[in-house]
Amino acid sequence: MNYRIIGTFLGNVLRIEALLLLLPCLTGFLYRETQTALVYLLTAVLTFFLGLLLSLRKDRSSIYYAREGFVSVGLAWILMSILGALPFVITKEIPNFVDALFETVSGFTTTGASILPAPEAMTYAANLWRCLTHWIGGMGIIVFMLAIFPSNSGYNMHLMKAES
Repeated sequence: MNYRIIGTFLGNVLRIEALLLLLPCLTGFLYRETQTALVYLLTAVLTFFLGLLLSLRKDRSSIYYAREGFVSVGLAWILMSILGALPFVITKEIPNFVDALFETVSGFTTTGASILPAPEAMTYAANLWRCLTHWIGGMGIIVFMLAIFPSNSGYNMHLMKAES
């Protein structure tokens, strides 16, 4: 198994998630939700640096096989969900981590299930992040990733199979 190529892929996914976390941050500053915006900024910086650490060591080979594809996609879902749940917990919009993780996974998988009795009572930044998770999940995390970082290797089909 080629662990370096998996790390590079996960690093790229996390850096994209970090960029997407900046949108709720900007929304929070726009609506004067300063504390919430700072939490999203902190989470974006943490996610970006984690992604940077994962993708530091490049591999000479950029060939994905089915095994690497399945591991990459599975770990991408797990990491994105855990890091995506952090802002909800830190801002105490959803104080319980398991509930925040459920809400984030629900968004990324587009199941529509929610633990929130009134999502409209959340801050604008948190509500935007919640909506972004549904949008990203509806598009498909890996499809979104491959659209932004296209590869000339021709082995992306293993990633697409693992996503579907």
